[in-house]
Amino acid sequence: MERKKKLFLALFLSLSLFILFSQALSLEKKEDTFKALKLFSQVFRLIEENYVTEVNPKDLIFGAIDGMLSSLDPHSSLLKPEEFKELEIETKGSFTGIGIEITIKDDILTVVAPIEDTPAWKAGLKPGDRILKIDDKSTKGMKITEAVKLLRGPKGSSVKLTILRNDKDLKEITIIRDVIPIKSVKAKLIEPGYGYIRISQFQEKTPAELVEALKKLESETPLKGLILDLRNNPGGLLSSAVEVSDEFLENGTIVSIKGKNKDNQMVFRATPNPSDRKHKYPLVILINHGSASASEIVTGALKDHKRALVLGEKSFGKGSVQTVIPIEDNYAVRLTTALYYTPSGVTINKQGIQPDLDLPAMEIPKKNGTIHSKEDETLKRFPSIEEDFQVQMALNILKNIKALSQLKY
Repeated sequence: MERKKKLFLALFLSLSLFILFSQALSLEKKEDTFKALKLFSQVFRLIEENYVTEVNPKDLIFGAIDGMLSSLDPHSSLLKPEEFKELEIETKGSFTGIGIEITIKDDILTVVAPIEDTPAWKAGLKPGDRILKIDDKSTKGMKITEAVKLLRGPKGSSVKLTILRNDKDLKEITIIRDVIPIKSVKAKLIEPGYGYIRISQFQEKTPAELVEALKKLESETPLKGLILDLRNNPGGLLSSAVEVSDEFLENGTIVSIKGKNKDNQMVFRATPNPSDRKHKYPLVILINHGSASASEIVTGALKDHKRALVLGEKSFGKGSVQTVIPIEDNYAVRLTTALYYTPSGVTINKQGIQPDLDLPAMEIPKKNGTIHSKEDETLKRFPSIEEDFQVQMALNILKNIKALSQLKY
């Protein structure tokens, strides 16, 4: 009797799905869909009747949903209630983990970028590192949500990552989990007249933190130029990226998103700032391979409007929109619903932003003329602003009027 109930459940599910889609599908698609749903029912029945152990029908159905979403792209997934709750916390405040943004690239779990001042950053993880194992568990075929769950954990606990760097260097790195900081903006006056702002990720509070940082810098000295550092910024909230871009633009398109449905066809435009927030000085933006998503939106907007000169390395190329849609029982579906386009109409996805001046990171001589030794890992990974070659090049450009002649500010 119980088995008959389970078979009825599978057939009911198949027929319900068919009825749901039937009105929107052509006759040919209806036939193909019906055949596929019929196949699903047959496989479900075979598992019920022949699999070596008893299985929970709910687990089979959830597995089918997971497979359906993961077949679309690496970013679409079913979020369980606890995962949905963690995602909400992450965008609003702090969470406990190691502090990296990850994706699936070429079917391999890959680091987009470590978040600044987090355990992953301090341990030396780099954009493009391929994570082959988490502790002793292989990541082959692993979904992002599963990887995130393994990487998160209580403060003070450890996780061991086996990574492949540059397709040749195999490393094991043990990282101690900690609370990931929520402050995303840091600011400093490099020298009189020239400011530096670093945005490590785009959260709800990022635009307000940026405004506060700009007010502080502008109150210390009349600014002649600003460096906006988005290197290793893995992205974050679309709304924050739009607000940050709007802070430096007075009009025009910031970013457009284009999807299948009208609800996913949107254009975000700049609005004039009040008189006390018109930043009349040139910008240089720093990006690298770890600059992704929201940081690419900001870079693309300011570059296309000739508001900033972009220096560094080509960005990551993560230009798709994931919409989190709540469903029953506190579950949610994270679904790719659109792609980002810069004001000039160029897609960011898989393309990235090409800098105006391609300038790889490198070390510069110390005052005594020597280069940091290879053993000096801390200085190599985190050079001070004074020892950061790209920052110093950006500063020199800001001082060069001819190099900035194309900018509008």
